[in-house]
Amino acid sequence: MVAVSGTIDAPRILERKRIVIADPDLTGSKQPYHAASDLPFAEAEELVRAAIDSSRALALEAMSAAIKVLRSQGHQVIACGILLGAGKPLPALKRILVSHPLLHTAEGEMFRDVLAWASQQHHLPFTGVREKGLDPMALKRIGSLGKQIGPPWTQDQKYATVAAFAALQAQAA
Repeated sequence: MVAVSGTIDAPRILERKRIVIADPDLTGSKQPYHAASDLPFAEAEELVRAAIDSSRALALEAMSAAIKVLRSQGHQVIACGILLGAGKPLPALKRILVSHPLLHTAEGEMFRDVLAWASQQHHLPFTGVREKGLDPMALKRIGSLGKQIGPPWTQDQKYATVAAFAALQAQAA
């Protein structure tokens, strides 16, 4: 999670941290589709549903905490940017469970969906940005921020930062 202000040309990183949206105490929550793939279908459905519900609660809790911290620092939280996957629609659960590549795709989509859901619960508009659609110039501009803010400044944080600026720009339009 990266919270930003300013513009892509004059960026300011307000907050950055890794949020946990998979409950380590819930069996299979980190890779629920993988965990469900060997189960009878009714049990698989239940495991996936439980993982989604748990991840939603964790995403809502993490977003609530981040918003609280940002507001306590005098910032107004106006939008959420979420990095999206390839965008191909997923098939029905039965097809997902028999395809190893689809297991990975479904898990990625699930975690992005719970973040979008948490954003909606806070009445924050969210902007989805496809990884392949990230502006290379924007990535280059924010790439050097790591020297100013210190490590870690990982690729996922850089991508999240560009998505956050896309969300701000969408709100300004």
